[in-house]
Amino acid sequence: MEKIQPSLSPQDIVCAEAAAQPNAMVVFGASGDLTRRKLLVSIFRIFTQDLLDEKFYLLGCGRKKLTDEDFRKTAQQAIRGNASDVSAKDLNAFAEKLYYVDGDYNDAAFYESIKARLVQLDKKHKIDGCRIFYLAVPPFLYSPIVEHLGLSTLSCINGPDSKQRVRLIVEKPFGRDLQSAAELNDKIRRCFDESQIYRIDHYLGKETVQNILMFRFANAIFEPVWNRNYIDHVQITIAESIGVEHRGSYYDKSGALRDIFQNHMLQMLALVAMEPPASFEADRIRDEKVKLLRSIRPFNSNELNSLIVRGQYGPGLINGKQVVGYRAEPEINPQSKTETFVAAKLFMDNWRWKGVPFYLRTGKRLASKDTEIAIIFKKVPHSMFISAGLEDMPANVLVLQIQPEEGISLSFQAKRPGSKICMSTLNMNFNYKSIFLVDMPEAYQRLLLDCMVGDRTLFNRYDGVEVSWQLLTPVLEAWQNETLAPCEYAAGSESFPEVDKLIESDGRKWRKLAEI
Repeated sequence: MEKIQPSLSPQDIVCAEAAAQPNAMVVFGASGDLTRRKLLVSIFRIFTQDLLDEKFYLLGCGRKKLTDEDFRKTAQQAIRGNASDVSAKDLNAFAEKLYYVDGDYNDAAFYESIKARLVQLDKKHKIDGCRIFYLAVPPFLYSPIVEHLGLSTLSCINGPDSKQRVRLIVEKPFGRDLQSAAELNDKIRRCFDESQIYRIDHYLGKETVQNILMFRFANAIFEPVWNRNYIDHVQITIAESIGVEHRGSYYDKSGALRDIFQNHMLQMLALVAMEPPASFEADRIRDEKVKLLRSIRPFNSNELNSLIVRGQYGPGLINGKQVVGYRAEPEINPQSKTETFVAAKLFMDNWRWKGVPFYLRTGKRLASKDTEIAIIFKKVPHSMFISAGLEDMPANVLVLQIQPEEGISLSFQAKRPGSKICMSTLNMNFNYKSIFLVDMPEAYQRLLLDCMVGDRTLFNRYDGVEVSWQLLTPVLEAWQNETLAPCEYAAGSESFPEVDKLIESDGRKWRKLAEI
């Protein structure tokens, strides 16, 4: 397959980046893995790009007993380990903005000490601005922390626009099913207004995912064919070659449907399939996403096995190395029926997508890491090249590649030099890194900056979360009542028969996973 590389001139670039306003960030779970691997390095990058206001500080909160200096050293090590080209001058300047307080999340006295420290630090850094609380903790701690923030009055600031000046970032998973998600929404909204709540899904911070909106609605050539008249089907894939890693105890209670499908996959689906919003405003975009999610046809319990497949990886080879099966992983129940793979066929009951199947699949311990959205167009209705043996012409395919490298490609048919009829598939590729000559920003970097400036476009609204759970809760309940375990597939597999049948019964095939 030949490739055509696009070019980009400086006059083609239109940028509008808002810097953060003065703010203080309070991170619960500051000594945890998420903070070390993602949050600190992302905020540091915002700092080095001069998008972080000088009037900023971060107060880490955790159970682990640390001094300010201990936390700063830990943060510097984490940033060096997760970022390249780190300047010692920048790192030292950033570290001076970091502080720490320890305590028990269920102890009211902890929140009084946080409040006292914030008063002190606000005065030191001359901050009278936005305050952001980030819950980088296990989900069971969301409710007690939010309740204590409300009881201690930390959830509000005196003065004009007080609600807009206090924000709460909540990590996924947001609930385990419809009931728990609705209950969590209710608990949080007793202390925070919906306008203050930022439910974060890091996939929405990835450049290619964000670019779906620009690609669809800023280019006149695509929107007219973005419908059932021209598109045959859509495939969305999130494949991982890794296993559960250090997340065994969490993952065995969650599974692929809760961990990836309910949030990342349905959010990408919504962006690909939603109607054009009236304007590029947060709630107008989120309105259309929720409308799309509501249009997904509910799973029929009598046809469940023909619409959704679950699997669990067994032992196998990854990059030539033998790995154990899921049930032999640390902290995993040896009789576990938790799924590590899910594939589903979805239909939208609306005008645009009536009859167009959306095939979604996600799994661990697959042959390679690959996250993509593939739009497969309908084939030409009649081939005029039958006499040359070209009766079945390949369909045009538009691929939005999200991992391992971010980019966009479009395949089409064209004549090759030579004989009268010599045709092949050409691929026009756009690769972010090769065009812009920069490393792709961490998804959390985009989302944290958006929260600091008060832009909720890429964050989930309460009704979107509940609609997603409304679709999937019956599936979870059906699986819980089943005696059969998930289908087993060998680690390192590209696919397995049960999931192939899901798409091949319709006369279609899964796309090959990307090579890494």
